[in-house]
Amino acid sequence: MFIRSERLFLRPGWPEDWAELFDLIDDEAVVRHLARAPWPYRAEDARAFAARAQDGHHPHFFVTLPGAEGAQLIGCVGLMPDEHGPAGAPPLLGYWIARSHWGRGFATEAARALLSLAATLGHRRVAARHFLDNPASGRVLAKLGFRSTGEIRPGASLARDGVAPTLGYALDLDPPGNCDRDRRIAA
Repeated sequence: MFIRSERLFLRPGWPEDWAELFDLIDDEAVVRHLARAPWPYRAEDARAFAARAQDGHHPHFFVTLPGAEGAQLIGCVGLMPDEHGPAGAPPLLGYWIARSHWGRGFATEAARALLSLAATLGHRRVAARHFLDNPASGRVLAKLGFRSTGEIRPGASLARDGVAPTLGYALDLDPPGNCDRDRRIAA
């Protein structure tokens, strides 16, 4: 799957992307806000992530910024099962953008594009969490229409080597349009 937004191109990762990925995510300011990325982040971690198989119901994408010199990798966005939620819990939205691209709306744009796909895949609700010491992520979620659930719970963080408080959010998605559903046939 590929997704084109106004400024970005979202695509699957390929094994040969590992070095570019490693250069971007080897930044403690980025990794400390992610649940599943270890710190220090190693080349082996980048190789494993870049080669990770795609899940049709919980896709993940490399976020690239097309330009005259080709498409530059700037981050990642994806849906993942909520391993700590109840059975049937909505998928979790996850994203990160390289520090050199912060503050330009790329996280919001990439996540919005992925949320359009989420509805098409049959998801009716998407959840998200952010560490309390990362209010910028909360602002991204608010721009996307997520509402705080008010639930604060410990969130595991490999980079923090433990847990830290997280705030929960949820977004109800509109079902995808069906061009045949409302069609009226003139007699």
